[in-house]
Amino acid sequence: MRCSVLSDFAGEPLAGTAATATAWLCLEQPGPWGRDAIVQSHLDPELGAELQRRAAGTGVRILLIRRPGRHADTHVGGSRRVYLASTKPGASWLEQADLAAPEEALELDFEALGQGRSTAFGTPVEDPLLLVCTNSKRDVCCALYGRPIATALNLWECTHTGGHRFAPTGVLLPTGHLYGRLDHQLAQRVVTEGIVADRCRGRSCFTPRGQVAEVAVRAQIGETRDVLTVVGETEDSATVRHADGREWRVTLTEQPVPPRPASCGKSPDIAIALVATAVDQLVGVCR
Repeated sequence: MRCSVLSDFAGEPLAGTAATATAWLCLEQPGPWGRDAIVQSHLDPELGAELQRRAAGTGVRILLIRRPGRHADTHVGGSRRVYLASTKPGASWLEQADLAAPEEALELDFEALGQGRSTAFGTPVEDPLLLVCTNSKRDVCCALYGRPIATALNLWECTHTGGHRFAPTGVLLPTGHLYGRLDHQLAQRVVTEGIVADRCRGRSCFTPRGQVAEVAVRAQIGETRDVLTVVGETEDSATVRHADGREWRVTLTEQPVPPRPASCGKSPDIAIALVATAVDQLVGVCR
């Protein structure tokens, strides 16, 4: 059985499992992707390695993206789409640019992007962007279950976002909320409604504790906008603040997960998940 099926069967919680990143760089690259796609694709591996080097320590996570459908790379010249996203709570933004050659991505100021500062590298994008992982060389579950969703809804395919045992997985930009166990209906809701709590793995700019807490508050109050931030953490709780002044303390507890493989082909192992066991409102007066 596939790792994603076994994870679902084990009831492994999704919240708190999102990749960590304060910003995202998504570069179009047609053709096949290898396990470490940034250096194992038809993108020049030296360019890929240099992009990784420049992103290291800045908080920027790099993804390759491609249009759904056939993945043959005809090596015909043409522009490459790039998306840049800052996940800064309450001030997230998304930009796009069309590059004449992928090497132009080296002109990006990675430090500025990681800190949430736009350098006008691209033009603003108002609508949210949902990317669906289909990186089969990393784990076959991603392509097997993710590709039909990307194709049906005409969404960009992307490389590994982490947590392929939760396939189909996706990342919502610009906020950096990751999702697992996607289906067509949930993907459509995320695109049209915003940051829904259902099957949300958390926001990439938060720690696992913060991710669990923010998702729990969203679920309780039905919030779908970028108006929540994590303002404090302890060993067993996290505090979440709304833009209107309300605050909640979310109690967190460790919970063992029944044995399941982290990815296809690996032996089952036991994991520890963080779960929200209480959500208590601290401040209730809206400003």
